[in-house]
Amino acid sequence: MANCSRCGRQLPPFTFRKICQWCVQHEAAQRGEESETQVVQPMPWVQRGQSTISLTQILFGANVAVFIAMALASGSITSDFPGKVAVSFGANYGPYTLSGEWWRLFTYMFLHAGIWHIVFNMWCLWDLGALCEQLYGRWTYLCIYLVTGIAAGLTSVAWNPGVLSVGASGAIFGLAGALAASFYLGEFSIPRFAIQHTLRSLMFFIGFNVVLGIGYNVFLGGNLGYIDNACHAGGLVSGAILGALIAKLAAHGDAARRRVAVLGVVAVVIATAGFGVREWRGRPMRIARALSELQEHGGDPVAQLKELVRQEPNSTQAHAELAQAYFERRQFGDAAAEFKRVVELVPGNEGARFNLGLAYLNNKQLQEATNTFGQIAQQDTKGALGHYGLGLVLLEQDQYQGALDEFKTAAASGRAIEGLYYEIGNCYAKLKQYDDAIAAYQKERGSVGDDPDLENALADVYQAKGMTQQAQEARSRAAQLKGAGAQ
Repeated sequence: MANCSRCGRQLPPFTFRKICQWCVQHEAAQRGEESETQVVQPMPWVQRGQSTISLTQILFGANVAVFIAMALASGSITSDFPGKVAVSFGANYGPYTLSGEWWRLFTYMFLHAGIWHIVFNMWCLWDLGALCEQLYGRWTYLCIYLVTGIAAGLTSVAWNPGVLSVGASGAIFGLAGALAASFYLGEFSIPRFAIQHTLRSLMFFIGFNVVLGIGYNVFLGGNLGYIDNACHAGGLVSGAILGALIAKLAAHGDAARRRVAVLGVVAVVIATAGFGVREWRGRPMRIARALSELQEHGGDPVAQLKELVRQEPNSTQAHAELAQAYFERRQFGDAAAEFKRVVELVPGNEGARFNLGLAYLNNKQLQEATNTFGQIAQQDTKGALGHYGLGLVLLEQDQYQGALDEFKTAAASGRAIEGLYYEIGNCYAKLKQYDDAIAAYQKERGSVGDDPDLENALADVYQAKGMTQQAQEARSRAAQLKGAGAQ
């Protein structure tokens, strides 16, 4: 089917005309030939009878107003705002959004990370927004802006929930996708000269954001919240789908019911996708938020972690954190129960199994500790952690030579284990092999650095060997290190 050479509007089938009836009437009107029977038909994208204040101006003003509020809250307008300020204003951030604060998918699109961020976004919103408002009408334009912005935020939190995302660019990419689809598929044909400036702005906007985002994230290893290509992609794709559906099913402004139906179906699809993302990404994000708030606000960690375990009974991280909290309180029996649950959930988790053995050892359940460490040694051909744990059990039973043999086996694996050579030194000291003990302690110092307990152990060995001056120096270093630690 041919298109009008003036405006690009589709011509009726089997016609030999090169321009449409609207352009014929328009040219006649330009020559002063307009009559009652030859009315100039308005273009389908022209809207009449609306307020002189456009929706684009309202959106522009809302973004600027929020930016000023963020600048006042952070005390700066020249540098990027701190993450805490962005989160407090409603940034899209996985641990919060996926914990039930879905309103962040709306608020994030009115926030910006800094002055240049809002300048580029508002420049493109001014051009694209004005065109979309003329093309679709005020309310359809607003719905496209908000629906694609939410879809973009959902894509961001699904792709990388650990990224703090702010900015109107997701919604603006949605407008770009809708415009592109409408220009190609619908009767929204605008002469090229009328949209050349807008298209240039659009291409610069897309290119700038994509290239800057890829360049920063790939070459500089960064992850700025506002250079969020997942968000951009989500907005662009959702906008293209919306624009295509509107162009094909409800191109004319009087097709209000069809437009409502299209927007409603897309909104339902996005809401369904949101529930899917919540199930996929939500659990670790909710746990991360709970642990972060626990760290930040304090309180009783055991009580809060027990509540978290109740809410997330199959979360290995929640059980492991609760076990660690019990361990720090020296409630070794409770710690063992939680570490055992972690091992049940993830049998191959060597670290959890080792911690389970330590909990048994500290709770004086030596046989259970021996069995647990023995399982680690059997699962791994080198079994460094297993032999280290078995050595600790033997050391607890004052079997110094047996413990030393186990520690040596762990050391022969080549795996770095903090405290290994300290325990080797303790075994040598008990066996009165003082030179070997000193060498082991010094090797541990070279691995972990200065430590008061290590210096005191060295002092004891020096003293036992009759090296009084060296013993005094070691005890003096230990006292200094403890004093520095207390400060």
